[in-house]
Amino acid sequence: MTDRSLPRSAELNERLHAVVPGGAHTYAKGDDQYPENLAPVISHGRGAHVWDVDGNRYIEYGSGLRAVSLGHAHPRVLDAVRAELTKGTNFVRPAAIEVEAAERFLATVPTAEMVKFTKNGSDATTAAVRLARAHTGRTTIALCADHPFFSTDDWFIAGTPMSAGIPTQDVVRFPYGDLDALSTLLDQHDIAAIILEAATQTEPPAGYLHGVRDLATRHGAVLVLDEMITGFRWSEHGAQHVYDITPDLSTFGKALGNGFAVSALAGKRELMERGGLRTDHDRVFLLSTTHGAETHSLAAAMAVIDTYLEEATTERLHALGDHLATGVREVTADIGVADHIQIRGRASNLVFATLDPNGKPSQPYRTLFLRQLLTGGIIGPSFVVSAALTHDDIDRTIDVVAGACTVYKKALDAGDPTPWMGGRPVKPAFRRHV
Repeated sequence: MTDRSLPRSAELNERLHAVVPGGAHTYAKGDDQYPENLAPVISHGRGAHVWDVDGNRYIEYGSGLRAVSLGHAHPRVLDAVRAELTKGTNFVRPAAIEVEAAERFLATVPTAEMVKFTKNGSDATTAAVRLARAHTGRTTIALCADHPFFSTDDWFIAGTPMSAGIPTQDVVRFPYGDLDALSTLLDQHDIAAIILEAATQTEPPAGYLHGVRDLATRHGAVLVLDEMITGFRWSEHGAQHVYDITPDLSTFGKALGNGFAVSALAGKRELMERGGLRTDHDRVFLLSTTHGAETHSLAAAMAVIDTYLEEATTERLHALGDHLATGVREVTADIGVADHIQIRGRASNLVFATLDPNGKPSQPYRTLFLRQLLTGGIIGPSFVVSAALTHDDIDRTIDVVAGACTVYKKALDAGDPTPWMGGRPVKPAFRRHV
């Protein structure tokens, strides 16, 4: 492996920082998340591969922060979008496709009775919080402390290291998997909503989600299941289907549009209708967005749903992830770094942990690992697969990981990854100071 030359990417990164705060429109895409001088700017992508502006080709993981689950420029999605674009994209009244898209979504997620589309996940989760507060007459939100991100809005960001400019919010936190802790929290506070993901890197303990459901019902709190990541990746019907749990409200996004901007708030009619015109309650201002139902994004969503249902996409994601996880675990064990490079999570949503000689998470060792992947033609902050990957792509990735493990072992033996980092370490996206 040799360092790739990225002069054009370096130039564009500088230009980005001059005109875009942080040099990217999402903190997770910032060049501080990548090794120094190895933050490629993407020219284009097709399937599971992307090319940077310098002409380098990469096998990509975590595509679009998990949003492009079918692969870039998927023909079926693009055909649906092109056909809809010829009709116009936004009108003064609802378009016919809004009916079809809503009915198609609700047929796929049968625990929900109504749905409203929007452009991003933050709007959907914040709308759920607003509905819960209106429905219960309470203000306090209980959110799972072990799940990394729910919204860009104040109610969530106030509890992160990047809380500058945000007043104190009425939010309390509970640990995932601990029913007693949640029960105590509900005894101590009048909770409007409990919000969590069904699972992330670990499966829920036996009975946990049903216990959360029971506690929410007993205390009169609204149960909100965030399916931004789990939706479609766990099942085309959502993780709620896998774990047989019925939330009051749920939020979907990411995989729903295969890169096109569409998210959804779905749930029980008695809650959702409070944002409608058929309620006797005080009205809730619920997701009134100019671009919330752009017709081409809804066409993309329907094409994604159809593809998942007809082509067993979720099963393919799990098969590819199993292949990758098995291969990586084998090479890490063979090279003697299995205690320091770890693959975690569901097969369709794999992440990797980079640990130092003491078994602690390490940004310097992550930097070393990412650099070796990048120079070997692998890009991704995770090992989250897309359905466009082939088993040959996975085998190539495992070979590159093997080379990276050899370097990682040298750094562990030396007790210092600095000679192999190539510059400053990568940094957490959430941090108080630059």
